[in-house]
Amino acid sequence: MRLLTSMLLGLGLLSSPTFVSQASAEDGTAILAGGCFWCVESDFDHVKGVKETVSGYIGGSTDNPTYKTHSKDGHLEAVKIVYDKSQADYRSLLDAFWRTVDVLDDGGQFCDRGNSYRTAVFVANDEERSIAEASKADAEQELGQEIKTRILDASAFWPAEDYHQDYYEKSSARYNYYRKACGRDKRVKKVWGESAFLGMEK
Repeated sequence: MRLLTSMLLGLGLLSSPTFVSQASAEDGTAILAGGCFWCVESDFDHVKGVKETVSGYIGGSTDNPTYKTHSKDGHLEAVKIVYDKSQADYRSLLDAFWRTVDVLDDGGQFCDRGNSYRTAVFVANDEERSIAEASKADAEQELGQEIKTRILDASAFWPAEDYHQDYYEKSSARYNYYRKACGRDKRVKKVWGESAFLGMEK
């Protein structure tokens, strides 16, 4: 079975999962679910210190999810973010993250509804959980309301299909229409006011 899996991976017929603990010594990794992964990629590609963003699926009950199957298996759309530790840290990414999503909505995000579009922070260890909980508590204090976003233990992260990667650049007209029609920016600004999209270099 392992040989067959290796062959399929080599042929590109299966996705290879990654885990949040696989960052190099110079880089850190965060996995964040914020609704449509196209939008999360776009936002975090404009955060100082971010080196790479990868759209994918996490949190479900099956291996090798696809765009067609991930929601049935309990996976969330998420983005793996690799950042340069000399320019950013885990806390600063989380402080930015809260302010790019509707943290008051636990049923999805904006026009995208259902579990696969719910928000979550996936933590790799106790240190990351502690940082995430502290960041969330401070954001709640600023907002004056309970943040519904969950903090969950990370599991395998499965990269999404190639056509989803950097979609906001590959299909910018369609992406911009979708984002505006979905009301993402308008809602985030209504929830967060002047601190919406904190840290985004746009």
